[in-house]
Parts: sequence; C-alpha cells; structure tokens
Amino acid sequence: MHELHVSLDDAQLSPAAQKLQEPLEAQLSSALQRAAEIVEQDYHGESADEVAARLLEVARSSLHPDIADAFAPDRAELEQAARVVITAARNA
Repeated sequence: MHELHVSLDDAQLSPAAQKLQEPLEAQLSSALQRAAEIVEQDYHGESADEVAARLLEVARSSLHPDIADAFAPDRAELEQAARVVITAARNA
C-alpha cells in the first residue's frame, strides 16, 4: 500500500508544537498508516466517506487523547487516503 504521511502547517502550530513538529508528524503518520492497514483488512465495499471516517476513528484511537482531539486532517486528503485504501483492498 502507498505510504501515508501527515504534514502539519507551520503557520497553524503554536511555538511549542513547532518544536515538536517532526515527531508529531511521525506519530500522526504512523497512526494513519496503521489505521489504513486495519481498515483495508476489514474493507467490505463501504463508500469513500465511510472509509475516511473509519480511518480517522481508528487513527485517533491509537493516539494520546489530547493529540487525538487536535488531529483534524484536511478532508480532501483524508478522502484521498480512503481511495488509496479502497483501491488496495480491491486489488488484494
């Protein structure tokens, strides 16, 4: 499957978050990648919207609650990730 990566916008981060940007991006990317693997294995024809919602739910469940609450990926990028998951599941 395509490697999923989360990038944070420097302009929207607090000074403290800017200092932690790299490890935070790595943690969010890892959570999203793991969520994609789980959702792909459990894919049964759901729509892209349903897959996107499930990706976000599963990714947030593996994060610290404070980080999970703040994790609000761009909707278009999340839907793109959902399409990647659906394509991978159908080609498996």
